[in-house]
Amino acid sequence: MHTPSALRLHKAAEADFPTRFGHFRIYGFEGRLDDRVEEAVVLEMGDVAHGPVAPLVRIHSQCLTGDVFHSLRCDCRAQLELALHMIAEEGRGLLIYEHQEGRGIGLLNKLRAYELQDEGADTVEANERLGFESDLRNYELPGEILRYFGLQSVRLLSNNPEKVAAVEAAGVRVEERVPCIVPAMDSTEAYLRTKKEKMGHLLEGF
Repeated sequence: MHTPSALRLHKAAEADFPTRFGHFRIYGFEGRLDDRVEEAVVLEMGDVAHGPVAPLVRIHSQCLTGDVFHSLRCDCRAQLELALHMIAEEGRGLLIYEHQEGRGIGLLNKLRAYELQDEGADTVEANERLGFESDLRNYELPGEILRYFGLQSVRLLSNNPEKVAAVEAAGVRVEERVPCIVPAMDSTEAYLRTKKEKMGHLLEGF
């Protein structure tokens, strides 16, 4: 049973948003819990609350190095573009872009983790050596956002079982987990293997 969240959701802005993938609406949200404020950006295409099937939804964590600078240390940008392309193909869906850089440890700590990875640590070991868990992200804000849009069920674009569990814990049924897998490169192979072996991501071929 879903327990109501103490997080207070506020829509800060909404605007028209044409992209090379298609035409979206863009939203800015704030989630407040005590003194903590978390932000997220949402791209919406079509009428997500009404349709013949549950809409495609991608919950994507910010990755400055990948999304903006085209880093080949991770598959983040490729997954982001794949998700936007798949939503645009259906003409309907949501992309929730969370500000949780480096699996929640922040940008500068992520760069410190890069240093440790250059010395031989994998992504999980690097986070742990910095004093963090392998993944500090939480998905309470995306759950509130899905309810804001009136969604009772979704088709979740994800390889991460924890995201599936988090969405369902927020009271939204995951009707289908849709794989969001992009081709591996030499520079991402070890990264993806760690995701599968140490974090339980559902990736074939590793």
